[in-house]
Amino acid sequence: MDPIFLGKGGQPVHLLPRYGNRHGLVAGATGTGKSVSLMLLAEQFSRRGTPVFIADVKGDIAGLAVPGSDGEKLRQRLAQIGLDGWQPEANPVIFWDLYGEQGHPLRTTVSEMGPLLLSRVLELNDTQAGVIDIVFKLADDEGLLLLDLDDLRALLNLVAERRQDISTRYGLVSAPSLGAIQRSLLRLEQAGGKHFFGEPALDLNDFLRQDMSGRGIIHLLAADKLFLSPRLYSSFLLWLLSELFENLPEVGDLETPKLVFVFDEAHLLFEDCPPALRQRVEQVVRLIRSKGVGVYFCSQLPDDVPAEMLGQLGNRIQHALRAFTPRDQKAVRTAAETFVPNPAFDTAEAITRLGVGEALVSTLQDKGVPSPVERTTMAPPRCRMGAITPQERAAVRARSPVGAKYDAALNRESAYEILQKRAEAAAAAAQQAEANTASTKPGAGTQPPAQAPQPAGNSWLRDFLFGTGRRQGAIEATAKSALRTVGNQMGRKLLRGILGGLSGGR
Repeated sequence: MDPIFLGKGGQPVHLLPRYGNRHGLVAGATGTGKSVSLMLLAEQFSRRGTPVFIADVKGDIAGLAVPGSDGEKLRQRLAQIGLDGWQPEANPVIFWDLYGEQGHPLRTTVSEMGPLLLSRVLELNDTQAGVIDIVFKLADDEGLLLLDLDDLRALLNLVAERRQDISTRYGLVSAPSLGAIQRSLLRLEQAGGKHFFGEPALDLNDFLRQDMSGRGIIHLLAADKLFLSPRLYSSFLLWLLSELFENLPEVGDLETPKLVFVFDEAHLLFEDCPPALRQRVEQVVRLIRSKGVGVYFCSQLPDDVPAEMLGQLGNRIQHALRAFTPRDQKAVRTAAETFVPNPAFDTAEAITRLGVGEALVSTLQDKGVPSPVERTTMAPPRCRMGAITPQERAAVRARSPVGAKYDAALNRESAYEILQKRAEAAAAAAQQAEANTASTKPGAGTQPPAQAPQPAGNSWLRDFLFGTGRRQGAIEATAKSALRTVGNQMGRKLLRGILGGLSGGR
């Protein structure tokens, strides 16, 4: 397999495709050329049959889908690095978007996401994450599918209704924890998470596609909107990497990777990351190499990637860093120490003096030995180095081979529908039982006895005091009480008069 030409320094700089699965890092300050380096890597891997997945945070990587254009600066760059035979060329690209706006909807189910990553997405504490574990266990025990957020909310309502019984069987579930999870679900829905969970879920085989000419398809995730929800963005990428690790077979070292996976804005993956999740990511990055997958992190500072994973990254492209603050100066020293020194220049000093389109590059060579760092003028990609128009994006999407499979949402029977049917059946049974009870009461179904005729005399007084017909309300009760009081008072007066007369007669 021909080596990937990256650029020229003191000598031509190449990346060997058979070591593309040994992972890599592209770092540098904003505006120094990181995105162009990512496009170059994606394009060159694609030309060798390797599919690539990359998140497009700013929208400029979408230029991979259309041919580049010739220009004076480009010709000067080609002459400087001695690259012959350069021709503008588009790449086979499929656009994806969790919101379904700038690409095909990219979905997964709640069950496939799992309780650990879901708790991270919802920003739950340990106690609340324990409730999510119970919800997943309850769904498994009762055969309820958790596909979308409606299913998850229905399970939470079921837990709330049967809280005492579930607390006895699985562990304590408190009402405040359930309320906090419900509020987090609402925030996730408002952030667009409702579009992410559902079916049809992503088939990983569609990420391993090649086009008719044998070129690997480049999968671009439109992340300019998703980037505003960093927890959802990072958790989705971590889920996708975990799914690849769990489902791909062991293949060992190949002539070229089976898939190249790029984490853009890598610092978001590890901010507020629970130790268990970070350990999981470290394990996946270390072991997924044997499954033919190369993982490339892209960030501004090298120390955005934890040291445990930084040591696993064999191919490195370091663009310029600006040492304006103490942290920047520390980052420069850290970056310089990760390279094999080159006696021709001071690495730490060179990092701060690189121009746009220049980088310090070190890659794995024969027998996996890292090459000494080279100050490299990077080669330009054949595609457009910039954004594309909505019309160009729509044309690429219309030609997509997977649009018919993913564009239409699917809503099959799952926990929400099953629990709703159970509730309706229980309500109907309760209503029928109430009707049966009423029909078995004594005298049920017979006509009420006829009322005796009322005397006609003094009807106006009766109507005034007691109302007409069968209506006897507060006025009638008050009137009766008043008559009883008057009668009692008159009786007591009469009795006192009679007794007084008798005593006077003596």
